[in-house]
Amino acid sequence: MSSQASSQTPAQGEAVRSPSILPGIGVCLAITLIAVSGQAMEERIFSHPYVEALVLAILLGIAVRTLWTPGARFRTGIAFSAKQLLEVAVTLLGASLSLGAILASGPALIAGIVGTVAIGITASYGICRLLGLPARMAILVACGNAICGNSAIAAVAPVIGAEPKDIAASIAFTAVLGVLMVLGLPLFVPLAGMSDNQYGVLAGLTVYAVPQVLAATVPVSLLATQVGTLVKLVRVLMLGPVVVAFSLIAPRLPAEDGGVVPRKGGRLGFTKLVPWFILGFLVLASLRSLGLIPDAAVKPLTQFAGFLTVISMAALGLGVDVRVLARVGGRVTLAVTGSLAVLVAISLALIRFLGIA
Repeated sequence: MSSQASSQTPAQGEAVRSPSILPGIGVCLAITLIAVSGQAMEERIFSHPYVEALVLAILLGIAVRTLWTPGARFRTGIAFSAKQLLEVAVTLLGASLSLGAILASGPALIAGIVGTVAIGITASYGICRLLGLPARMAILVACGNAICGNSAIAAVAPVIGAEPKDIAASIAFTAVLGVLMVLGLPLFVPLAGMSDNQYGVLAGLTVYAVPQVLAATVPVSLLATQVGTLVKLVRVLMLGPVVVAFSLIAPRLPAEDGGVVPRKGGRLGFTKLVPWFILGFLVLASLRSLGLIPDAAVKPLTQFAGFLTVISMAALGLGVDVRVLARVGGRVTLAVTGSLAVLVAISLALIRFLGIA
């Protein structure tokens, strides 16, 4: 026994200690199969799914999480499904979009997206400060709300020297509100009489993360998904300039005790500012535009991306504890909700101003 243990190499020992992703993926896959079966049953009974598998997966995941807290052996696989599998799905979606759509969108829409991000950050920061949130936490909430949720919070936090408690509270509420956005935003289609194109622009301007845009738009239509992803990509690309701007402002930010705290953290690499799956999406979209991805391959790739997205939505639901709302505090709740309401209002105004049909 001891000779076998002593003969084990460090790499083998590390492999033994490393948690497997399979149990967590298995849980997500089981929820996915139930969700897909539920959608199939709806289609058989009503000839149309009223609640898509994506939404069912989120709701089932939240229900399971409410009744059961995943143990350590499941967490790695659930986290892998929520992040890496969803990033792969976003990348594959690029195969269905031609970059000609970006050129066709025109400079007015691109300028509108940039303006929406700038106004959104300013308005959100103002709301947070009026409610008494510290300057750094206000910046985190504003950037997460206006750009891309947790990714923006994680990118901005080190350059402004944010406190861990502020980062945790911002990310926790973003996770909950992000799911509520995915579930509630499609109601704008029937209630506001929005076209698929208009809804895609709204989703791209308001939903926190690129993968969540998929969850919010796939149940509506492929056009809404393509437009929403395109708008969201432009919005995400604003993260680089915003991080640079706050790195210059950071040394002048007040500390909670009234002093001035110098900027913490080091330089952020290119892959931190532009995630790999965004680059992958653009590469596949370029290949599609050049005719290097045949039409016959587009549908299977899109369907596989959709299946991965449902798995990831199950993982997202498993990662949401609805009781977190009671822990983050009333001021943070009001600040984030108010900021999101302002962003939705700005986005609707932009759609009307540009005359998007």
